[in-house]
Amino acid sequence: KEYPGRLKEIYDPPYALYVKGKLPDNTARAAAIVGARSCTPYGEKYALEYGKKLAECGIQVISGLGARRRGIGQRGALLGGGRPLLFGERVDVCYPKNHMGLYLDILEQEGGILSELPPGTPPLPQHFPRRNRIISALSDIVLVMEARERSGSLITADLALEQGKDVYALPGPVNSSLSQGCNRLIFQGAGILLSPENLLDEMG
Repeated sequence: KEYPGRLKEIYDPPYALYVKGKLPDNTARAAAIVGARSCTPYGEKYALEYGKKLAECGIQVISGLGARRRGIGQRGALLGGGRPLLFGERVDVCYPKNHMGLYLDILEQEGGILSELPPGTPPLPQHFPRRNRIISALSDIVLVMEARERSGSLITADLALEQGKDVYALPGPVNSSLSQGCNRLIFQGAGILLSPENLLDEMG
């Protein structure tokens, strides 16, 4: 009965979830913050800002654990008093290890670390797209903060659209490789992230 209801609605739900800390709150709204593995100070600033503002309004912030920005959106959610949800490679390890402080802070603030992979599973590249379908499924909206033309974040955006979720993208300079994916999403009809307040108005 604790299995997240949103996951029951996708065509390939995980057989089981491993959890350290709290499960998602099925009654609360949720937003995923995703982005490129590398990032610019511009992307860092807005990932932190959106994570904080969403959490202040009681919206769960979900992301995968990866290179820098994936931690920054969650750090913003912690600053906003939220209980972030983080999808790691496995729940028994913090990968990459430089996120150990964030990993522990999320647990201390009654957030959750989740994975569909049993403890001890070796890390494999194909695990990441599989993980992304869960991140989008648990979210009402997906925010893409920065993305290259070919990016795992765009996979998450595509999965979200297939699942009937709204996708928003942060616009960026046309000559920035890390904004090409976001600008392309906006050109194709994704929502544009103008400010956290504007987004919250659109969410009602």
